[in-house]
Parts: sequence; structure tokens; C-alpha cells
Amino acid sequence: MRLYIADQTAKSVAALANLRGYCEEYMASSYSLEVNDLLLHPQLAEGDQVLAIPTLVHKVPAPLRRLIGDFSNEKRVLVGLDIRPRGGQ
Repeated sequence: MRLYIADQTAKSVAALANLRGYCEEYMASSYSLEVNDLLLHPQLAEGDQVLAIPTLVHKVPAPLRRLIGDFSNEKRVLVGLDIRPRGGQ
């Protein structure tokens, strides 16, 4: 997964913290998260067609998924990434 942020804005910091928390809780060590700061590397936005930040791009497994925001709504993030909470709910 690739997370696109812009510097250390409140939304970027929240997005990264929320996402890391979900990944650790639901994906344990079976995930890879690449964080790209578009203020340092703006050219990276073009390849994944990033139009807003923070944006998470999840390509594997297909289909391609893009999530935008601070990821504070756990349920929406899990649905967006097709992750089923433990206990089968």
C-alpha cells in the first residue's frame, strides 16, 4: 500500500497513525506500507493519479482501491480495504 501525505499536517499525521493502527491490528506483519510525502516528491502523485491528500492506494490484491481522508472511520477503512474484522463480523 502507498500512503500519500503532505508534510506533517494534522490530517497527514492522523491518517498515518490511524492506518498503522488498523494494519497492526488486522494485518499483523502481512502488509507493506510505503509513505510518500508529496511536498518532498511531488512527481510521485502522477503515477498513482493522486488528486487529494492524504490518499491511500492499495493495488494488490486487485482491484485497485483508493481511500482519501484521515481514516478515522475504522469501519469504512476496513470495508474499503476488504478487511474482515476478527470474529467474522
